[in-house]
Amino acid sequence: MAELRAYAALAGGQLRSVVSYRASFVVEMVTNLGSTALDVLTVLVLFSTTNAVAGFTLPEAILIAALSSCAFTLADFAVGNIDRLKTYVRAGTMDAVLVRPLSAMGQLLLMDLPFRKLLRLAVSASVLVVALVVNDLDWTPARVALLVVTPVAGAVFFGSIFVLSASLAFWWVDSGDLGSAFTYGGRDFTSYPVPVYSGWFRAVFAYALGFGFVAYQPALALLGRADPLGLPAWAGYVTPLVAVVAAAAAAAMWRAGIRQYRSTGS
Repeated sequence: MAELRAYAALAGGQLRSVVSYRASFVVEMVTNLGSTALDVLTVLVLFSTTNAVAGFTLPEAILIAALSSCAFTLADFAVGNIDRLKTYVRAGTMDAVLVRPLSAMGQLLLMDLPFRKLLRLAVSASVLVVALVVNDLDWTPARVALLVVTPVAGAVFFGSIFVLSASLAFWWVDSGDLGSAFTYGGRDFTSYPVPVYSGWFRAVFAYALGFGFVAYQPALALLGRADPLGLPAWAGYVTPLVAVVAAAAAAAMWRAGIRQYRSTGS
């Protein structure tokens, strides 16, 4: 209980600090809507000149983008600030984190809670509701369960990518924006139907790294559509398994980094 109270105190302190400057807090919340709105806007612009892309209509593409957006915004809110780890390692803040009698991961996640990103969650959920309405879906218990599980499993997947990329700072403090290619780049990749990509790029990102199972495969299962690329129908239901594999890899990477870390500059 004492540990839980300590975490609650950290979260409460963060909340009080951000709402102390209310105008700034509101402005940041509004401006943070930009990236979520752009996810949908780019899809609308793409379909402004055509009725179908890679065999997918606008409502179907919106469903894919909405599932991706919900998963990413949830992960970004929960663990997105872990990408500041390289700054903490360089500045020596990580040393202070490790000497406290609390989980290093728990402290890092609560040191800069992004309350300003709350509206992004609401907008993503709203877009998903619209996508479900404009698509003529045949609801079954399995599809209802899939709809509930997919954003959470996708968030675990994206959260794992955040942790994996941030953990590079334990070995390479100047890793820079390399991780962004897989976090924010992965968000952009999953916002579109996988058939729009081709060759080795599609094979690596969609299937070898698992990004194709974040939104595309679950959307096919919800729509009752066969995969143009030939994967079986049950592929839309393996997102939780892919998320578990990604989480296990992230946990292993994090533990290895913590074990080898000595101090600033190590």
